Amino acid sequence: MIAVKAVAGASRDRIVGVLGDGLKIATSAAPEKGKANARLTATLAKALGIPAKNVTLIAGQTSPRKEFHVAGLSGDQVRESLTRAL
Repeated sequence: MIAVKAVAGASRDRIVGVLGDGLKIATSAAPEKGKANARLTATLAKALGIPAKNVTLIAGQTSPRKEFHVAGLSGDQVRESLTRAL
């Protein structure tokens, strides 16, 4: 599980940094019709080096506070990948 604070309408898609016990991720997509959620999923998957299908939004579909489930990686692998991405 990865907690995320989403910031929609940014100039580009990127992981901004650590925020509390989660991540702050900016996306250029508008928060409408799931566009921002899809971009957040893709941005997180790219940073982890896994296919987007392995990252699932499980909570916060309409909120800036979200939780994602990552399949196929251990907790240590997720931390290592995100450390490199930051």
